[in-house]
Amino acid sequence: MASLRDLGLSEYEARAYRALLEAGPTTAKDLSRASDVPMGRIYDVLNSLETQQLARSQTASRPKKYVAVETDTALDRLLENKRRELEEQAEQYEDIVDDLVDELDDGEPVDEPFWTASVGQQEALDLLVERLTAADERIVVVASEPVQQFDIDDVSARITAALEEALERGVSVSVLLTPELVDTLPDAVGTRYRETLQPHDSFETRTSANVTGTFEIIDDTEVCIEVPHPLIEDETFAVIDLKDPEFAADVGREFAPRWDEAEVLRL
Repeated sequence: MASLRDLGLSEYEARAYRALLEAGPTTAKDLSRASDVPMGRIYDVLNSLETQQLARSQTASRPKKYVAVETDTALDRLLENKRRELEEQAEQYEDIVDDLVDELDDGEPVDEPFWTASVGQQEALDLLVERLTAADERIVVVASEPVQQFDIDDVSARITAALEEALERGVSVSVLLTPELVDTLPDAVGTRYRETLQPHDSFETRTSANVTGTFEIIDDTEVCIEVPHPLIEDETFAVIDLKDPEFAADVGREFAPRWDEAEVLRL
């Protein structure tokens, strides 16, 4: 059950405010009895309610009387206070993350090959975005079939955002597509790539019919291979991430001549 305490009030403050609503203008003494807030605490509680603009006092009267602010107004103020508090907490956590980024060291790259896989559309996308986000120098995207990051709007937005962040970090991004795939791209996807990615000097898109498979090469040390669903057309079933500089170099050598022969594409 919802409670005023969920919006930041203490138990005594919640009792006092509810009692004020029922009693109308009343003294601290009478409110203490009505709310079961001890007399030794009632003035602190009322001062707090006034500070939060949930109650008003009539200072000219003797004894001093208090009245509750209308419910809608009071709840709006509590909600705004809670929002402000959460924003401040979010900023504190962001500062902590910034400090930890400098403090934590990824260490030296491991030479031993390592692979992992994520199965399912959402899981595969999460892994792909994670690896794009980890890029430091170079991302190569090769696509021959209309898989999910190119034909679903919200997924395309995540991939585009990851690539744009990489570009802003100084990472170069090369995208090689087949002409058939280009023809199937929705207008919204083309617009997003054109407006968000193409203005960057380190971003380039080319097209070539001599492309098979869909994969990403990251920093020339790892390859993300997208596995199409065996039963559902145009859907990614899984992403395999293989960290192996030797394998990545082999894939890169196969990619290089195809890139050189490809035609520059402006989406």
